[in-house]
Parts: sequence; structure tokens; C-alpha cells
Amino acid sequence: MDWTLIFSRAVEAGIGTEAVIYALAAIGLNIHFGYTGLLNFGQAGFLAVGAYGVATTVATLGLPFWLGIVIGLAAAVLFALLLGIPTLRLRADYLAIVTIAAAEIVRLVVRSVALQGTFGGTDGLEAFSDDFYGMNIYSPGQYGIGPIAFDHRTLWVLTVGWILVAAACAVVYLVMKSPWGRVLKAIREDEDAVRSLGKNVFSYKMQALVFGGVIGSLAGFLFALSRAATQPDLFSTELTFFAYTVLILGGAARVFGPVLGAVIFWCLLILVKTGMEEAVNHQVITFITVNQVGSINYMLVGLGLVLLLIYRPQGILGDKREIALDAR
Repeated sequence: MDWTLIFSRAVEAGIGTEAVIYALAAIGLNIHFGYTGLLNFGQAGFLAVGAYGVATTVATLGLPFWLGIVIGLAAAVLFALLLGIPTLRLRADYLAIVTIAAAEIVRLVVRSVALQGTFGGTDGLEAFSDDFYGMNIYSPGQYGIGPIAFDHRTLWVLTVGWILVAAACAVVYLVMKSPWGRVLKAIREDEDAVRSLGKNVFSYKMQALVFGGVIGSLAGFLFALSRAATQPDLFSTELTFFAYTVLILGGAARVFGPVLGAVIFWCLLILVKTGMEEAVNHQVITFITVNQVGSINYMLVGLGLVLLLIYRPQGILGDKREIALDAR
């Protein structure tokens, strides 16, 4: 077995584009769920409006790339408002149902045949990332240390992505140390008590939904730009569930919890997958084929997460009290 290949691929995945994208998505969820107690199952919708905001602006309308970024952010704010106004007064379980449905509505709209000329239908959109890669500071080639290496395009995405992750973590840290952040935490613990102090709980929840949604749209930008294409079925509910997995693994209501969770999740996922593939190829494991590795890999990772939730539900950095829900 090629152990160098196994560990190098795991490390690449732990710092790669998927880890960056899910770290940003989970940071947004951390604001919703970890700090405010909002059970938002529609984070994939925020990534979709961000991705399609920039893709549609550039590929369909022929407008500048930076205007597409602004439109994507504005679309995330608008989606948060449309989602929040009718739902934020609902209790936790109903809120989860409505948000997951809203994200599916966004996905079905952008893949619809009637709007294929605008959003590209099931094929999605391409040819919108040239300006982004035109700003690439790296010359063509491979960059890395030993067996861990990335090409110049991927390295540019990672540079921008990890800068955004660091900036998002810094903003979340400062905001949650402020009076506004303390009100959000109080709402998570007992919103009736906060309301009795004269605070507008609905307004604070709406602000948190917008804040986390905008960070989620940044993940949508990277999701689309890293692939130089966007396709509606990439933004299924599975994306939101993976983001929750990352958040709970790292620890909810912890600034670096989503980042640590993303790194560990993707590192372990690829470590197990590549290790099993190598074991099958070298006939160390003989009762399965290489084509079956993917499914078994998710089963094993799922089992590990179940055990984590049983024995350490607060995650690696978290506190049990931070994930308690008031579902009244």
C-alpha cells in the first residue's frame, strides 16, 4: 500500500477547496444555529443564490465580475429577508421544515426549463470565472511541499478562500464579543427573557439570518468559481447536512469550530476512502470492489459521527450547553 499517497491526499483534502467551502458554509450556520439557536436547514439556498448571482450576472447578462459579486451578496440578503419575515416567529421544528423547503425552491427554480435561458437549466452556467482567474498572482505550474501540491488555479482559489475564512472568523469573534452578539446568545438561551428586557427578538433574529446567509453566499462564490461552472443539483439538501456535520464535529458556538470541523471531516473522509481503495487494489481487502468503496466510506464516516454524537455531542471544541434547543 502506498501510504504516502494515502496521507498526502488526506492532507490535500483537509486544506483543499471543499474544506474551505464547507468551513464558510458552517461559519454561517454557526451564527444561525450555534449563536442564535435558529434551526436553519436551508443554508444550501444561500450558497445557491450567491453562486448564481455571480454566474448569471457575468455569463447571462455580460456584466462585470465585481458587479456579479455585489448582486450575489444582495441576493443573499434578499433571500434572508424573504425567508425570515414569515418564518422567524415559528418554533424550531417548523422553522427547519420551512427553510429546507425554501432552499429546494431555489434549486428547482434555477434548474427549471422555463428559465433555462437565464440560469442554464439542469446544465447550469459556465464562462463566468475568467476575470477571477485573471487576477491570479501565481504563475502556471505546480506548487507544494513534497507529495502535497496544487496547480496555480487551485492555489489561487485556496488563497482567496482561506483569507475569507480568516476574515469571517475575525468578524464573528469581534461581533460575538459585542453587546449585539451577547443578545444573540441570550436569545438562544431564553428569548422570552430577552423580550422582557425590551429587546426586539424578531429583529435580532433577522439580522443574524442575514449575517449568516451572507457568509454562506461567500461559500457559494467559491463553490462556483473553483469549478468554473455552477449546476443546480450541487446545491441539494445534502450540502446543508454536510455543513451541519462539519459544525457539530468542530463544535457549535465556537469561532474556530467550523474551521476545525471542515478540516477534520474532509481529511478523514479522503483518508478512509483512499486507504480502502489502496487496500482493495493490493488485495489486503478482498470482499469488496473499488466501486463499492465510496458507499462503504460514507457508512463508516456516518458511524463515526453517530458515535461522536453519542459520546461527545458538543463536538471537539464545543460545550453541551451551547447546542441545547428550545423547541417550544
